[in-house]
Amino acid sequence: MKVTRIRALRGPNLWSRHTAIEAVVACEGDENAISKLAGFEARLRARFPTIGELHPMVLGQPLALAHVLENAAVALQAQAGCAVNFGHTAPTVEDGVYQVVFQYSEEAVGRRAIELAEALIAAAQADTPFDATAAITDLRDLDESERLGPSTGSIVDAAVARGIPYRRLTSGSLVQFGWGSKQRRIQAAEVDSTSGVAESIAQDKELTKQLLNAAGVPVPLGRPVTSAEDGWVAAGEIGLPVVVKPQDGNQGKGVTVNITTKEQLTSAYDSAAVYGEVMVEKFLPGFDFRLLVVGDRLVAAARRDPPQVIGDGQLTVRQLVDTVNLDPRRGEGHATSLTKIRLDDIAIGRLESQGLTPESVPERGQRVVLRNNANLSTGGTATDVTDTVHPEVAARAVDAAQMVGLHICGVDMVCENVLRPLEEQHGGVVEVNAAPGLRMHISPSFGRGRAVGEAVVDTMFAHGDDGRIPVVAVTGTNGKTTTARLINHLLASSGLRTGMTNTDGVYVDGRQTDSGDCSGPKSARNVLMHPDVDAAVFEVARGGVLREGLGFDRCQVAVVTNIGSGDHLGLNYITTVEDLAVLKRVIVRNVAADGYAVLNAADVNVAAMAAGCPGHVIFFTADRMHPVMATHRAQGKRTVYVDQDTLVAAEGSWRERIPLRDVPITRNGTIGFQVDNVMASVAAAWAVGLDWDTIRSGLASFMNDAAGVPGRFNVMDYRGATVIADYGHNTDAMRALVSAVDTMPANKRSVVISGAGDRRDSDIRDQTAILGEAFDDVILYQDAAQRGRADGEVMALLRQGLQGAGRTRQIDEIRGEFVAIDAALARLQPGDLSLILVDQVEEALAHLAQRIAAG
Repeated sequence: MKVTRIRALRGPNLWSRHTAIEAVVACEGDENAISKLAGFEARLRARFPTIGELHPMVLGQPLALAHVLENAAVALQAQAGCAVNFGHTAPTVEDGVYQVVFQYSEEAVGRRAIELAEALIAAAQADTPFDATAAITDLRDLDESERLGPSTGSIVDAAVARGIPYRRLTSGSLVQFGWGSKQRRIQAAEVDSTSGVAESIAQDKELTKQLLNAAGVPVPLGRPVTSAEDGWVAAGEIGLPVVVKPQDGNQGKGVTVNITTKEQLTSAYDSAAVYGEVMVEKFLPGFDFRLLVVGDRLVAAARRDPPQVIGDGQLTVRQLVDTVNLDPRRGEGHATSLTKIRLDDIAIGRLESQGLTPESVPERGQRVVLRNNANLSTGGTATDVTDTVHPEVAARAVDAAQMVGLHICGVDMVCENVLRPLEEQHGGVVEVNAAPGLRMHISPSFGRGRAVGEAVVDTMFAHGDDGRIPVVAVTGTNGKTTTARLINHLLASSGLRTGMTNTDGVYVDGRQTDSGDCSGPKSARNVLMHPDVDAAVFEVARGGVLREGLGFDRCQVAVVTNIGSGDHLGLNYITTVEDLAVLKRVIVRNVAADGYAVLNAADVNVAAMAAGCPGHVIFFTADRMHPVMATHRAQGKRTVYVDQDTLVAAEGSWRERIPLRDVPITRNGTIGFQVDNVMASVAAAWAVGLDWDTIRSGLASFMNDAAGVPGRFNVMDYRGATVIADYGHNTDAMRALVSAVDTMPANKRSVVISGAGDRRDSDIRDQTAILGEAFDDVILYQDAAQRGRADGEVMALLRQGLQGAGRTRQIDEIRGEFVAIDAALARLQPGDLSLILVDQVEEALAHLAQRIAAG
């Protein structure tokens, strides 16, 4: 068995809506039926007993090693604690070659899982060792390092529950929620609306105390110090006991509390000085409470206790710590709800103050404290007390957060309890934290967890706001780019700032921000990340979906222009028109429940996609009496069609009519494929909710020139002759172009054509066979990129297609696209027509413009 290709499908894809790893796997001989591999399954299960059931037949096919690879990759991740359950293996048209697909929660974990699954199978084949426990630990550790921490994760989970899309912008905790102009961002538990000034204030503990004191919030006395000696002087001024801590710190680092001697203070000063300037303040007796303020309200509160163990009269302190650390909730860092207790120098020092060492055996019931601070990050525990917080205590917490300017704030208080106002018990606020950890509130050691993630999301997005902008996805065999551009124009005409991707580039609010073929998911994600985009239109090409899936989780409108006889067949295991339709329908299957699929009723493969649409459907085609249209219209549902020389949008008894003479792109309705593009675009604009006056004016102002829609039936005049530049490159496009040209009178017709080498031989021949019936002269030129073909091979296939042509009388072969264009222009006489099928669209159009300008 050999894995020949691995891809990460990061969005909805051909196989599922899950993120997934797709691998191409080749099996040889008996590897295609593991029942023929004597003892293999027994050896496999001996090494990994939890692989699950292996069915002897899969969809009528013997179980191959490729299927085992899928099962193993899923099972290994599941055993490591990853929430995955989807897997699928499909045979390809090549004997012994399979496409293996399985879900992942973190891409790095998915990629590692297939490596380990492959190693497991190899070990079972060769009867060599495989350490499943080590493999699962490897995956678990990798997953823990890759996935979002509990604080950020809780906010993401809350957003997902509300249908708000998110995107992780870094490998850390920077996350975007929503799209375009409606987006918001967080960094861990800090929102984008919090200013850098507020964060800076929170980091300066002395300044924070001054502000809180001015607001009437109780705070302990204290001041910054410059040395241990100065610290002891400050302690004398304030009165013992005191606390020593960094002036700019977090997570309890360098904090020492309840200091009563000069020796303790000197040691504490050295610990704090590692993190910068040091301050000394009055130690407040009582418990350590963390109150979480989100927006203008208290949403959670917890009492924090320092890391500690309880003696049993038998085990040493070290052994007791090891026992406590066996709790599965405890881990390293912040990925788990609790952190392992560390027996470091600080812990040993705290033990010494109690007359103990790590090897001491505490008496039964003896409480051994291992740190003075109660931070969870140093092994402390948390008990939820939210329901017992006195209103005055909650008010002081909110005052503290707002005085500093934090939208999410962890307010640390020390007091006997939170049942009474701070002033009554000589308690106070000792610290205010930006980006506070949320895990003590999400999963407290004791008590009920609180929905703090939901509270954070509610401050960013109002009730009913899912952070989404209208997204229109456009796919099909032909007409995608023109349709996408026209929809974009209609949306822009309504005053929306649009983002558009297509095979020509990326455009934001009318400005091109990238060039080249940008019809893939990466460009779509970039547009959704742009803050100046109110609505997005994405041309969705097959290649991007195959390589990576969609660049969005769902769309408001999915437009499928046509499938026809297909294009690019034979590539990436898409071998039939039916295969292509399954791939193209991915956007339809990911329409929002309140969204629309806009489908060509006259194309049987497109019309069939309606059954898989989670939302509504608008059918379009020129023939309103088409059975699909008639049925849909009879049900009172939306349709768009042509009645004589008028485009009609219909729903129930309601009608909206737009004369085609008012739509320049259709040339008074004579260009059939442009009429189709207009119907699809109007249906999409209708689905988004544009008003009809905007749609009318947008259609009237859309120009099909080289600037607006480059390479899409751009009509030019050259010395009294008509020149048409188009990027058509498949048989359906040739038929549509011939139909359009037939409506345009000409004395003589010529065509300039090349062919893409990555098409099937028959597809290349068929193009010129169609053109040979409609054009007098044919100029063949060799494409700039032969895409794997030998020199002259494509030209030979194009010439073969012209054998027996009914109309063509002259055939020329020319090397170079621009030379071929010049040759065609040189032959033109007034009243002639030349169709130039461009390859290098931008360069060819620039060359044509230069020649036409020169006359």
